[in-house]
Amino acid sequence: MSEALGTTGLILNEPLLWERGKKGRSGFSMPERDVPSRPLPLEMTGGGPDFPDLSEIEVVRHYTRLSTWNFGVDTGFYPLGSCTMKYNPKINEKLAGLRGFAAAHPLLPAELSQGALQLMFELERFLAEITGLDALTLQPAAGAQGELTGMLIIHAYHRLRGKQKTKILIPDTAHGTNPASAAICGYAPVPVPSGPDGIIAPGTVEALMDSETAGIMITNPNTLGLFEANIREIARIVHDRGGLVYGDGANMNAVMGIVKPGEIGVDILHLNLHKTFSTPHGGGGPGAGPVAVRKDLARFLPVPRVVERNGAYELREDFPESIGRVLAFHGHFGVLLRACAYILSMGPDGLKQASRLAVLNANYVREKLKDVLHLAFESPCMHECVFSDQNQQPTGITTLEMAKRLIDYGYHPPTIYFPLVVHGSIMIEPTETETKEDLDAFIAAFRSVVREAAESPAVVREAPTRCKVKRLDETAAARNPCLAG
Repeated sequence: MSEALGTTGLILNEPLLWERGKKGRSGFSMPERDVPSRPLPLEMTGGGPDFPDLSEIEVVRHYTRLSTWNFGVDTGFYPLGSCTMKYNPKINEKLAGLRGFAAAHPLLPAELSQGALQLMFELERFLAEITGLDALTLQPAAGAQGELTGMLIIHAYHRLRGKQKTKILIPDTAHGTNPASAAICGYAPVPVPSGPDGIIAPGTVEALMDSETAGIMITNPNTLGLFEANIREIARIVHDRGGLVYGDGANMNAVMGIVKPGEIGVDILHLNLHKTFSTPHGGGGPGAGPVAVRKDLARFLPVPRVVERNGAYELREDFPESIGRVLAFHGHFGVLLRACAYILSMGPDGLKQASRLAVLNANYVREKLKDVLHLAFESPCMHECVFSDQNQQPTGITTLEMAKRLIDYGYHPPTIYFPLVVHGSIMIEPTETETKEDLDAFIAAFRSVVREAAESPAVVREAPTRCKVKRLDETAAARNPCLAG
């Protein structure tokens, strides 16, 4: 396709529902009333306007028009690094909608929930095999809660050994939630600087790992899109000093089926099912952040746990050293179901191929843009590549302005200004599901933006101009935030 995706067209405004309609209109036929009518009490309406009277077509058009303002992975390319905004096969959605699963109540007894419990049990086994670890909990609602669960397990481990510790090592290439998760558990986050090659040097960890350090939280591949090649030696140092290695598995999409974290020294690992294992992601949820552990740490996993006995499945809570429950019921079951469907449909070879293609696509983008964008690190990347706006500094065009101009070309912007270790960073993650043709179109659009930044910087500074909402005054928004909800 020679033309850019971005264009102008029929973009419809949409008033509030209370500004539409007319008294007496109705979108459905109510059954004949057999009790006297009464107005709603004032306290139920909040003293505000009554519900609007709308016809069916008014309601349908209202929500359909609102939906056209959205951009999603079903609309186009989502190059968000560290988020793995991958396409979600529709077969997973179909299976998640099966009535026996979708309509199951979480308070049903185990004997009436055998199908759901078996699915959870088998998903735990699948994820244990993929991670190279021994036991799992499916409870955590997302990656950040998985991190918190891991920190609670580390805390319980050291408490059982009779020597509680006070610090956690956190590399500067870790995910931003890691320090918060450690701090919530009472640990002081200790920053670990990455080396000139973008990864952690064993000597740096050795110098920081003292008797008060409970362990390290390490993201691998890290947020620079680089594999922590020294992970085995780092794990040995941490273990020799009595610590544990926590693996942030948010970037597992690059190594799924290829590297088993449990076999390279990781003791505890969270996974993002809503990233690596194909569940709709973004907009605040839903998510799932299962935590896998080595065998001797299984005693601390949250309860209840699914146990198989004589061919039947039950929920057990008799684990006295457990950290307790971390989420109501059994986690986000619909997300678990989608992940299980994805794993079963892909199989071991398919999961491995997905990782290979994710890495291939990222390196393809890296090679095609490195002559026009400053490349942060020379070594090949994993699932995402990191550039910066250093080449655009002579014209004063920033990463933010290039990202906004990409919107005019029909592309959601990539992640910007993260990771923080690269000034003016631009992080691109194409995932495995994008075709070469789509990648080429995105690359061509980005190269056009770079050319405009050099030849017509005013055009870039005014972007976006083709959207329903044009350039926002971000300074005014920061100084006068709207906190009304």
